[in-house]
Amino acid sequence: MTEQQNVVPFQSGKSVQSNKSADKQKSAPAPQELGVLARLIERFAPHDGRFDLPVPGLHVLRQSSPSSELQHTLSKPGLCLVAQGTKCVYLADRRYEYNESRMAVYAAEVPLGVKFIEASKAEPYLCLVVHIDRKKLSELIFRAYPNGLPMTRHNEAIYLDEANPDIVRSAIRMLELILSQDNADLLAPLMIDEILIRLLRSPAGAAIAHIGLSDSHAFKVAEAITWIKEHFREPIKIDHLAELANMSSSSFHHHFKSVTKMTPLQFQKTMRLQEARQLLLTRAVDISTACHRVGYASVSQFSREYSRMFGRAPSKDISHYRDH
Repeated sequence: MTEQQNVVPFQSGKSVQSNKSADKQKSAPAPQELGVLARLIERFAPHDGRFDLPVPGLHVLRQSSPSSELQHTLSKPGLCLVAQGTKCVYLADRRYEYNESRMAVYAAEVPLGVKFIEASKAEPYLCLVVHIDRKKLSELIFRAYPNGLPMTRHNEAIYLDEANPDIVRSAIRMLELILSQDNADLLAPLMIDEILIRLLRSPAGAAIAHIGLSDSHAFKVAEAITWIKEHFREPIKIDHLAELANMSSSSFHHHFKSVTKMTPLQFQKTMRLQEARQLLLTRAVDISTACHRVGYASVSQFSREYSRMFGRAPSKDISHYRDH
């Protein structure tokens, strides 16, 4: 992974000017508001880990130490609001860092490397994640953009921008409601809608809205990603994926790489290797078994590509993991 930071702007050019709400200058969230958000997240996350909230579509994360090395995972579409600490994620050759002053939006399922940069027992990394459901988003788009959706040239898997104080306040009210259990099952989903509408009306809005538009390139690439995720063990053909996405092969290849920063074959290989590592770490299978379960025919090729991605040969990587 490269250490060069590439921060992807939410929007630029004419599409920003067409959204009047996005033109308004927003101040950063107040420190006391971030403190309240942090304390609320800690109520749901008493120790390190991920915790699903009692309302579907929400979870919180807590981490009380910096990462010693890269962790690997698959992202899910969602909005990440950090109340405390700093996290860094790597997608192909890009590096994205966010904290309480910068929120992140994941617009697609992509394989990531993850590091926690600033986290301690005294001040753990604390984050609220609001899942983004494409069907729900498609319902909200027309409320947020009654006069039509502005055009955007950006199709990305990850967007970063300054934390939105209105969204932070909405999140605080929502978590307080869930803790009070005052009709939270009925009202919290409406507050999630409020947060997503505020997100759609932010500078991120036009780009993120394309996740929910069935005829958009972002939506079609997301459909192809879903297919690869479900069939990553099988050989894939670009023509077949392009047909599923209702694009020409050249157009599909271009838009897929624009979103994921990888070719479809690179994406498949990354998913195979991540799954193989998970098998080796958690199911005590041997290297040959893991290799064939994820779709590799050659153990030597598997070992070479595994070493290239994780920095160690499979046997050494597993020994290192167990020792630490």
